[in-house]
Amino acid sequence: EVHLVESGGGLVQPGGSLRLSCAASGFTYSYYAMSWVRQAPAKGLEWVSTIRDDGSSTRYADSVKGRFTISRDNAKNTVYLQMNSLKPEDTAVYYCAARRVTATSYNFWGQGTQVTVSS
Repeated sequence: EVHLVESGGGLVQPGGSLRLSCAASGFTYSYYAMSWVRQAPAKGLEWVSTIRDDGSSTRYADSVKGRFTISRDNAKNTVYLQMNSLKPEDTAVYYCAARRVTATSYNFWGQGTQVTVSS
């Protein structure tokens, strides 16, 4: 059975930092690109960042570029999102998602972790 379990969310003040983790199991993790996608209250899904299956390249949405860093540890089947200089507009549920290179959409999703940026 496939599992993607996010952790690390919480309440943080503007300008603060959080590190999200997503632990994967039930599939061959190293074959999949991993992404973070978020959904703010009353808004649609917004892609945040993606890292290749081998970790050789990363991409970021303009809204988080320079503040967020995605990384992965294939030995631990875990992907991370380091979030610095957080803003209130970063408040959202953050999901990790897995996509096989040959797939046109995400194959697996986690259940999400809440990030709230507020003073």
